[in-house]
Amino acid sequence: MAAPLALQLAVAGLSVGSAAAITGIGLVVCHRATGVLNLAQGAVAMATAFALRQCVVVWHWPRALAVACCVLLLAPGLGFLMDVLVFRRLQRRRAGTAETLVAGLGVFVLLVGAATLLWGTTPYPDAPVVVPATPLGTPDGLLITLDTAVELGLVLLLAAAVGALSRWTAFGTALRAVVDNRRLAELSGIDADAVASTGWAFGAFTAGLTGVLLAPALRLDPYGLPLLVMETLAVAVAAGLRSLPLAIGTALLLGIGQSELTMLHPSGAAQPLLQAVSSGLFVVALLAVALLPGRLAAGLSALPPAPTLSATTAATVTATATSAARTRQIGRRWAAALLLLVPLALRGGDVRSLLPGPGLALILLSIVVVTGYGGQISLGQAGYAGLGALLTGALAGGTIPGLPALPAPAALLLATAVAAPCGLLVGWPAIRRRGLALALTTFAVGTAMSRFVFQQPSLTSGLRLDRTGAWADDRLFYGVELALIAAALLAVHALCRGATGRALGAMRDHEPAAYASGVDVPRLKLLAFTAGAALAALGGGLLGLGAQAFDPNAFDPVLGLLWFAAAVGLGADSASAAVLGAMVLTVLDASTTAGVSAAAIGLLALVRGRLVHGRRAGTGGSTAPVPPEQPPLPVRLSPFGERLVQRLKGVPE
Repeated sequence: MAAPLALQLAVAGLSVGSAAAITGIGLVVCHRATGVLNLAQGAVAMATAFALRQCVVVWHWPRALAVACCVLLLAPGLGFLMDVLVFRRLQRRRAGTAETLVAGLGVFVLLVGAATLLWGTTPYPDAPVVVPATPLGTPDGLLITLDTAVELGLVLLLAAAVGALSRWTAFGTALRAVVDNRRLAELSGIDADAVASTGWAFGAFTAGLTGVLLAPALRLDPYGLPLLVMETLAVAVAAGLRSLPLAIGTALLLGIGQSELTMLHPSGAAQPLLQAVSSGLFVVALLAVALLPGRLAAGLSALPPAPTLSATTAATVTATATSAARTRQIGRRWAAALLLLVPLALRGGDVRSLLPGPGLALILLSIVVVTGYGGQISLGQAGYAGLGALLTGALAGGTIPGLPALPAPAALLLATAVAAPCGLLVGWPAIRRRGLALALTTFAVGTAMSRFVFQQPSLTSGLRLDRTGAWADDRLFYGVELALIAAALLAVHALCRGATGRALGAMRDHEPAAYASGVDVPRLKLLAFTAGAALAALGGGLLGLGAQAFDPNAFDPVLGLLWFAAAVGLGADSASAAVLGAMVLTVLDASTTAGVSAAAIGLLALVRGRLVHGRRAGTGGSTAPVPPEQPPLPVRLSPFGERLVQRLKGVPE
C-alpha cells in the first residue's frame, strides 16, 4: 500500500531542508567563532560545485577523490584564506558591522567574477551527482531515497559533533572564551586567531558540502547557486545566529513546507505565484524574519561607540583629509565628465554598447544617497531598478487597467514617481534597524521583488520598452540619458546641502548623537530611501529602454550585491565616483570578457571597501575622521592578573 501523498512529499522535502540545515550549521558556527555573518557562503558553495564538475567531468578524476579534494580541502582552504587575508585584521581591531559586511561582499563578488572568468555564464546541466537517489525499501510503501537519508544523516552527525566539541573539549572552552571577550581570552593564553580560522574553515566546509549536494538539481552557473544559498540565510537568522537546534528545525520545516505546497494546483493567475512561493519559501521566510521586530534586529543593529580624537589631532587630520579629498573629487569629476561625453563621438554600434552607462550610474548614485549620505546599508537597489523598468514597460504598453499607453518619456517619468514611495518598504523598517539587520532586510525585499514580481509572466507580459520616434536614434537617446543624469546630480547636490545635508551628515556619523541633538532621524531615513528608490527606478527604466526589452536577469539580486560593492569600493560618499565607476564598468563589460568587471569590483571592495575604517557605519565619509587603528578597550584585571602580566613583560615587581 502506498503512503499518503502528503507524507511522501514531506520525506522528499527533507532533502532540500537538510542541505539548508547544513548551511545553517556552518553560518551559526562561523558566527559563534568570529562574530561575523559569512555573506560569502553562497559564493564558496558555487566555487566548490564548479571545481567538482571540473575535476569529474573535464579532468575525469575518480568521483570519490574529487569530492574529497573539493569538500575536505578546497572549501576549508578558501575559508582559511578568507580569515588570514581579509577578516583577521578586521577582527583584531574590532571592526564594525558595516566594514565586515563590505569585506564579505567583496569576497562574494570576487569569487563570482573568478568563476565567470573561468567557466563563463552558460549554465551547466551536468554537475556530478555525489549521492545517487537510489530508492531504499521501507515499510508501508514510504519511499526514501539514499540521497535524502545521507543528507539527513550528515545534518545529525554535524550537529552532534559540533555540540560535543563545544561542550566537552578544550577547544569548545576556548571558543566560548573568544566569543565572550577576545582580548581576555588572548591574555589567558588562548590563540584567538586559530579559533577564528577554525570557524571560517568549518563554515566554508559546510558551504562546499551544500554546493555539491544542491548543484545536480540545478543548472550550475555563477549566479543561481550563490543566490539560492544566500536565501537560506533565513535559517541562521531565524535561529538568532546562536541556536543550532532552532536552525536545523527551521531548515527542515521550510524544506517540508516547500515540498507540501506542490500539492496545491490553483487556476488562473494564482498558479505561477504559488509556484514562485513554493520554490522561494526560503525567501518568504527571510523576508518575514527580517521585517518582524524582535531581539534579532536589536542584536544585529548594535554599533560600536564612535572613537574620539583630541582637538589638535582632529584639526590636523581634518585639514589634511579635506585637501586631499578636494583634489580627488575634482579629478573624479573631470574623468566622469570625459567618459560621459566620449560616446557621443563614437560610431552607432559603439554608442549602443555604452547606453547602459548612465542608467547604471543612476543606480550607483542611489546607493550613494542611501548609504554614503544617509548612512543606511541597502543591498536591494536592484529591486527598485527592476521595478522602474517594469513600470516603464507597463505604462508604455498600456497593460495597466484604466490607463492608456503612454509615450516612452512620460512612461519613464511616471514610473519613477510611482516607484519612489516604494522605498518606504525598507525605509519604514530602517527606522528601528541598523547595520547587519538593515542589510538583511533590504536584501530580502530586493530578492522578493525579483522572485515574486519580475519573474511572474502575468506581470511581465505585454511590456513595451521599444524606443520609437526621436528616441529610436541611439545617439539622441544617449543625450537624453546625459540630461537626466545631470538633473539627478543637481538634485542630489541640493539634497545634501543646507540644513538637510547637515542633518544627514549628523545621522550618518553618529545616529544616537543626531537623535540627542534634535534631528528628525525617522524622517531623514524615509527621505533617503525614497530618494534612493526614485534614482534606482529611473536608472532601471533607462536600462530597459536602452536594451528595448525587460530582462529579469538584468536586475538579479546578485547584481544588486555587485553594484553595492562597486559603489562602496569606489567611494560611497562621492556622486562623481559613482558616475565614473558606472562608466568604467560599462566599458569593461562592452570590451572585455564576462567576469572581468565583477572580479575587479571584488578586488576593489576588498582593498578599499572600508566603510567604518575612519568613518561611521555605512558611510563613505565623515566630518571627523578617526585614526585607522582604534585604541583597544580597557581591560580590568585582578591584582594577581596585574602582577602576572608585569612578570610576563619582564617588569620587576
